[in-house]
Amino acid sequence: MTERVPVLQIGDVLLVSIQVDLEDQTVLNLQEDLAEQIVARAARGVVIDITAVEIVDSFVGRMLATIAAISRMLDAETVVVGMRPAVAITLVELGLSLGGVRTALDLEKGLALLRRSDSRTDRA
Repeated sequence: MTERVPVLQIGDVLLVSIQVDLEDQTVLNLQEDLAEQIVARAARGVVIDITAVEIVDSFVGRMLATIAAISRMLDAETVVVGMRPAVAITLVELGLSLGGVRTALDLEKGLALLRRSDSRTDRA
C-alpha cells in the first residue's frame, strides 16, 4: 500500500510535512490530495516542510516545482521550509532552480513569508 502524506490546515495555509521516502506514487497522490485540499479549504498558501528529507534527486526537485505550479494555478502560494544545506547544494548541482517556489529556513519563517505576501495582495 502506498503511503499518503498528511495535509494539515493552519488558518488559510496548508502544511505538508514530508516524513516518508518519496516514491513515485506517493508524490502523485500528494499532488492530487493537495490540489483537492487547496480548493476544498480555500487555502491561500502551502508550506512544504522537508526537514526530514535527507536525500533529494531530480524527481523530488521536479515534484516540488510541480506542486508549486499546481498551487499557483489554484491561487495559493508555496513555500518550502527546512531545506538542509546538502539538499540545496544537490538541487543546484542538478540544475533545478525550483521556479516559483519560495523558501524559508523553518516553519515560523515560512508562515511569516506567506502572511507578508498576503498583506501586500490585500492592499493591491
